[in-house]
Amino acid sequence: MTNPIIQERTERTQWFLQDRFGMFIHWGLYAIPARGEWVRNAERISVEDYQPYFDEFDPVRYDPKAWARAAKQAGMKYAVLTAKHHDGFCLFDSALTEYKSTNTKAGRDLVLEFIEAFRAEGLKVGLYYSLIDWYHEDYPAYGDRHHPMRGNESYARNPETFDRYLQYMHGQVKELLTNYGKLDIMWFDFSYDQMKGETWKATELMAMIRSLQPHVIVDNRLDASGEEGGSIFTNNPLSYSGDFASPEQIIPPQGVTDYEGNPIPWEACITLNNNWGYAAQDFQYKSPTTVIRKLVECVSKNGNLLLNVGPNALGEIPQESLDILSEIGDWIQKNGNSIYGCGQADWPKPEWGRYTQKGNLLYAHLFEESVGPINLNGLAGKVKKARLLSDGSEVFLSRPWNAAQYPDDAFISFGRPEHSSYPLPDKRATVVELTLL
Repeated sequence: MTNPIIQERTERTQWFLQDRFGMFIHWGLYAIPARGEWVRNAERISVEDYQPYFDEFDPVRYDPKAWARAAKQAGMKYAVLTAKHHDGFCLFDSALTEYKSTNTKAGRDLVLEFIEAFRAEGLKVGLYYSLIDWYHEDYPAYGDRHHPMRGNESYARNPETFDRYLQYMHGQVKELLTNYGKLDIMWFDFSYDQMKGETWKATELMAMIRSLQPHVIVDNRLDASGEEGGSIFTNNPLSYSGDFASPEQIIPPQGVTDYEGNPIPWEACITLNNNWGYAAQDFQYKSPTTVIRKLVECVSKNGNLLLNVGPNALGEIPQESLDILSEIGDWIQKNGNSIYGCGQADWPKPEWGRYTQKGNLLYAHLFEESVGPINLNGLAGKVKKARLLSDGSEVFLSRPWNAAQYPDDAFISFGRPEHSSYPLPDKRATVVELTLL
C-alpha cells in the first residue's frame, strides 16, 4: 500500500511535473548595496548599519506586469518571489512587523502586486519565505553559524525567547496563505545544523498549511538543509518532508530518487549569474544555450528548473537577464513540446545530447554535430517517423550503407546522401521528434 503522504504528494505535484520551468525572483533591501542577498552575513552588518537601505528603498520602476510578461515569453509556467529573505525585510504588508515594504518610501504591498500580475498572465504563483531572520530580536544571533552578529557576544540571546520568534514566523506564513488567495507553491529556506524539523515546530506548521491551502506544494527545506535532502528520500517521509526536493546550484547526476530508486519530484534552483540577489558587478551570466541545455538535462532526469533573476533597487530585471530569457523563449516557442509534460526517457543518454519522452514521442535533443548519420542506439525497428520539432519538417530515417555493422541501431540524417555530415539546424539544441512504434 502506498504511503498516504507519498500519495498526496503525487496528486499535488501533477501540474508541477507538467510545467517544468519556473522563475525565481530574489529581491529586497539588499538590491541597494548590490553585493548579493547575503551581504549582511558576509560583511557582518548590524541592523543599525543596514537601516539606511530600509530608509532609502523606493523601487519606482517596479512593474510586475513587465516581469510577468518576461517570464511568460521565456516559456516559464510559474514564478516564486522572496516574500521575506534572511534579513527579515518583508515585501508584503504583514500585521506582525513594521519591517515591511509598506513602511518604506515605496508604500506598496509588493507581494500583492506580484501575485496579481503573474496570475493575470496565466502563470502559477509561489512565495519564498525564509525560516531564519536576522532582524528579529528573538532569533539566535551570537554563536549561530550564519547570523551577521554571530561573533558579537553582546548579541547573545535567551533561548527561552525563541518561541516568540516561532509564533511570529508561523503567524507570517498564515498571513501569506490567508491574505493573497490561492498560492501554488510555498518555498521555505532554509534549515541547517539543529535549526530544522521540530525546531521550527514543523509538524504544527505543516498542519496549518494543509488546513489553509491543501493543494499548495511545499519544498523539502523544513525538514532538510540544502546540503542534504531529508526524509523525502525515504519511503516513509515525515509530514513536513515536502512535496519536492530542491537541489541548489547543482543538477543531480542521476536525478532524484528515493532509496529504492523511485522518482521524487525535484526542482534545481539555479542563478543566471553567480548571485541570487542583485549584484551590480556580477556579469558572469550563463549563456542562453547553457540554460536551454540545463533545462533539457533537468527534464531528462524527471526534474524542473527554477531559474533566478535578481531585480535591481529600482525594481528592474537587468537587461542582461531579459536578453537571455528572450532567447530561451525563442527556443521554447519552437521546441516546448519536448519540455512540457515530458520526463526521463526509456532509453539511456545518447552521446550527442539527451532524450526526453512523453508517451510514444521520444525527443532527441542534439547538442553536437555528427560525422555522418546520427546514431539512435538500440532503436532499430522502433521508430515510425522523425520530424524536426521546430517546423515539422521530415528528418530522414534510413539505414545508410556505412551502418551495416550496427543492426540494432536506427539512424537519422538532415539531408541526402545520408552518410554525409550536415550542420545542426539549431546550434543551441536541435530537437527531433521521434514517433515510436
